[in-house]
Amino acid sequence: MRLALVALLALAGTAQAKDWTVDPSSTLGFAGNYQGEKFSGKFQKFDAKIALDPANLAAAKLEVDIDVTSTTTGNADYDGELKGAAFFDYAKFPKARFVSSAVRQEGGKLVADGNLTIRDKTRPVQLKLDFKPAGSGATLDVQTALKRLDFDVGTGEWTDTSLISGDIEVTSHLVLK
Repeated sequence: MRLALVALLALAGTAQAKDWTVDPSSTLGFAGNYQGEKFSGKFQKFDAKIALDPANLAAAKLEVDIDVTSTTTGNADYDGELKGAAFFDYAKFPKARFVSSAVRQEGGKLVADGNLTIRDKTRPVQLKLDFKPAGSGATLDVQTALKRLDFDVGTGEWTDTSLISGDIEVTSHLVLK
């Protein structure tokens, strides 16, 4: 009986992915095109809860809460538009959120399947992950392309994808401890 209990406890300990703390130096950015010219920006405030061990993907979990009111492009005109009703609408939708449903291997790379909510629109997305252990820490680089109109980001005259690209590249570099 004691042997069975020890074995059960050992299995329970291996069923969890490693929990990581995200260093404040981590970044979350986006890029697209406006009138044929590339623009980029970042979210200055976000919180990520990461449980990840490539040897135990079944227990992996990613949760990211994004304060969209912290968005900056470095261009006052762009930033003014982003906070308004046609884009992020800070007053009504100050937060965005990603929650993974699974993390899996695909072609030698890690992919996180999950749901992203922006402006109360929830859509499935896939994140490409590049996890690199380094000593007692790690880095996690994340990449995906989003269809901004799927989330009503850029309504009215801004729905014209020849004016602002419909695809927005999202990248993140997380320093994990």
